[in-house]
Amino acid sequence: MSAPPSPPDSERTDSQQNIATAIAEVSERATLLIREEIELAKAEVSEKASSLLRGAAVGVAAGVFVLTALVFALIGFAWLLYYYLPGNAFTYFWGFFAMAVILLALGAIAGLVAARVVKRSAPPVPNMAIEEARRIRETVSGGDAEAQR
Repeated sequence: MSAPPSPPDSERTDSQQNIATAIAEVSERATLLIREEIELAKAEVSEKASSLLRGAAVGVAAGVFVLTALVFALIGFAWLLYYYLPGNAFTYFWGFFAMAVILLALGAIAGLVAARVVKRSAPPVPNMAIEEARRIRETVSGGDAEAQR
């Protein structure tokens, strides 16, 4: 029995070069794809962060105006409490103490509400980039990812 004829060395070398070229091309495209995904994630996080910062700046400006109005209202309420408290002989400071107690109670309630809101809020996560990476992984794995779920 004789061995089957082997292909010439030039064909073997060409096929090896084609395989090497294909592997290099796949590697380059995978690298490019990963870089593009990273850029997408950066852009998405940057966009969400800038939106949060703009909202925070507007919120701070609104807070300054509301705080100023609140100061004037609180001074008025303190004098109103003084007017209705018994014994008006130069004891106006009791109105300010009463207002301070009311403000401390409101501050505690507002702090609890704010803590609950912060716990529920989500950080700026690049959802689009994560979803795209998941799709790419499923495509590359040939549907095996769905079978694993």
